[in-house]
Amino acid sequence: MKLVTAVIKPHKWEDVRSALETVGITGMTVSEVSGYGRQKGHTEVYRGAEYDIALVPKVRLEIVVDDADVEAVTGVIVSAAATGKIGDGKVWVSPVESVVRVRTGDRDEAAI
Repeated sequence: MKLVTAVIKPHKWEDVRSALETVGITGMTVSEVSGYGRQKGHTEVYRGAEYDIALVPKVRLEIVVDDADVEAVTGVIVSAAATGKIGDGKVWVSPVESVVRVRTGDRDEAAI
């Protein structure tokens, strides 16, 4: 099992969610987060005054999938979230040693 974590632009969330449903992913954890990457935020103008936005709003997705589904899930996220501009986000994959469903006590693949 693997944990697929993605940080994407908030306006791409619905596109990514719809795309994940096409590959059979219906369960995930979604969080609203803030951060910055290489660009260190950005500058905006409000009523003629320029100011710095240090933390950019993002959406973080976390999905536990079988090893066989990792490539399909990451590919769908990347294609649906891409705008071609700086700050599109990142996707990373981490190993998962064990999963337990709290309600039933199911473990590992049965808990996904």
